[in-house]
Amino acid sequence: MLATAATQPNAVGQQVSVHDPVMTKEGDTWYLFSTGPGIPFYSSKNMRDWQPEGQVFAQPPAWVRKVAPTFDGHIWAPDVHYHNGRYYLYYSVSGFGKNTSGIGVTVNKTLDPRSPDYRWDDQGLVLQSVPIRDNWNAIDPNVIEDGKGGAWLAFGSFWSGIKLVKLNQQRTGLAEPQEWHAIASRSTVPAPAGATAGKDDIEAPFIFRKGDYYYQFASFGYCCRKGDSTYYVVVGRSKSVAGPYLDKSGVDMMKGGGTTVIAGNQAWRGLGHNGTYTFDGKDYLVLHAYETADDFLQKLKVLEIRWDSAGWPAVDPADLERYRSRIIAPH
Repeated sequence: MLATAATQPNAVGQQVSVHDPVMTKEGDTWYLFSTGPGIPFYSSKNMRDWQPEGQVFAQPPAWVRKVAPTFDGHIWAPDVHYHNGRYYLYYSVSGFGKNTSGIGVTVNKTLDPRSPDYRWDDQGLVLQSVPIRDNWNAIDPNVIEDGKGGAWLAFGSFWSGIKLVKLNQQRTGLAEPQEWHAIASRSTVPAPAGATAGKDDIEAPFIFRKGDYYYQFASFGYCCRKGDSTYYVVVGRSKSVAGPYLDKSGVDMMKGGGTTVIAGNQAWRGLGHNGTYTFDGKDYLVLHAYETADDFLQKLKVLEIRWDSAGWPAVDPADLERYRSRIIAPH
């Protein structure tokens, strides 16, 4: 969420808190979207110095409070996806810790707010979770195309874990509910379909295709607790977008598997909710982390991915210190 700006001696420049960051590039400009009122977004020419560009929504879409009666104004966990000349921005709304949740999508021809073509056209609700009826949670959307003309939406948090649903191939953005898959869970005994979450602490899926594999990244642990946050990033892979996703030891992510990519340390806590991207021939892991020395302000981190000889991703924890973003607070 967007927080009060703070300036600290150990920071490169003025910082704002960034939660659930996702990124894309249009032309020579990178765009960053995050959880917050209206979905705050920023632009950059170098992936380090970020300028505020306002919010995607001046007001939440009309359908939001029908789906999430306790919605507090913060739109969660966006994901930006380019398809057939348009940018699709998926987003989620929910009551905290409840599966009164929904995923929506809005569309734009460009991400440049100075362009005459800039206009978000909200397409409405993609899918919804309802307490008791559904033992899953409709938040944390991520879209992946399979290279065969199919588009898929990964999503989920707690309850029975991470799900995958096929999207309409003619009009990406509408779910095809007849093709659902369960692709990750930490518990072999999921919580019942109640209104509040169980202890299956997995969320924020992100599927990244590289070579012969689809890599499913996810966050284990608990977010949003500053220094007590236990978030960390894990991965498994599959040759099919629908799974099964196995970790480095061959354990299915549906049975609690997940190889750790990066976890917190004394200086940085609660690393998670990542996106994974290829920019200019290099692969990057984009995530948020709480900096202990800055009163646990939640900051953007962009870490270069290196791949081992067996095709598994790795990042250098030292890059947490080497990479210092500067996100200018809105005036």
